[in-house]
Amino acid sequence: MSEGTMQRRAQRDQPERAKRLTRVLVCAAVVPVMLIAAGCSSDSGSDDGKGKGDGASASASANPSPTVQAAAYRTLPEACGVLSKKTLEDLAPKAKSGKQGGSDDVSTRASCSWSSLDNNGVKGSQFRWLNVSLLRFDSDTTRGAGDKLAREYYAKQVRDARATVGAKGTGAEPLTGTGDEATAVSYDLKKKEGTFKQQTIVARVENVVVTLDYNGAGLAGDKTPDADDLLKDAKKAAREAVLSVTKANGTGAASGSPSAPASAPASAKPSAAASKPASDKS
Repeated sequence: MSEGTMQRRAQRDQPERAKRLTRVLVCAAVVPVMLIAAGCSSDSGSDDGKGKGDGASASASANPSPTVQAAAYRTLPEACGVLSKKTLEDLAPKAKSGKQGGSDDVSTRASCSWSSLDNNGVKGSQFRWLNVSLLRFDSDTTRGAGDKLAREYYAKQVRDARATVGAKGTGAEPLTGTGDEATAVSYDLKKKEGTFKQQTIVARVENVVVTLDYNGAGLAGDKTPDADDLLKDAKKAAREAVLSVTKANGTGAASGSPSAPASAPASAKPSAAASKPASDKS
């Protein structure tokens, strides 16, 4: 091929090569734009997913923590001091001092007992035994409000008193003016020393249960005490013990039923005393 012919062909091909180069440059410019657009789309999807996760967390955290009505009473009086000197002289005249029961926390469980033996020589003797038990229930998110737990325990105490093994002539009556609710249970219990006239009064005031046991017997030939007299004295002592509980808790004590505070988280330490304190009943 002659040199002239080659030059003419090269001149004809120049426009076509220029067109192909233009197309390559245009495509090269378009690719980054598409990659950037794809990258933005990917980021947007990630943000959307993250937003949904945050919304779910916010929804979950919006659920309130479990709460329960706070217990009205936070403490107990000193058990051996719940009864006045005059009352003790009437119910247990020969008792020298009260015997405090064992407790790992006297703010939730406490008790005190008095024994009296009036020896009349050959005429026999009069025996009296008095015991006061106090049990306070804290509110708990699992078990419920303190006053609810106290109502359940109160009912159990009454049932137990009425079901005393060996009791004869058992009777029960509701009492007024003794806390929020109260029941007196009376029966006879025969022992080798003689016949004991038993009076048990169970009372509830808010989240505290007061159980008062009082019994008497004529020993060595002395006459058996009158059950009605014993019951009258027991009722008086029970009212006094309940009043001591309300006084120990300050405001509202005069009415015997202070207003319960607003709902609050339950105590992290529920009352450890969930069962009846051990009794040293004669």
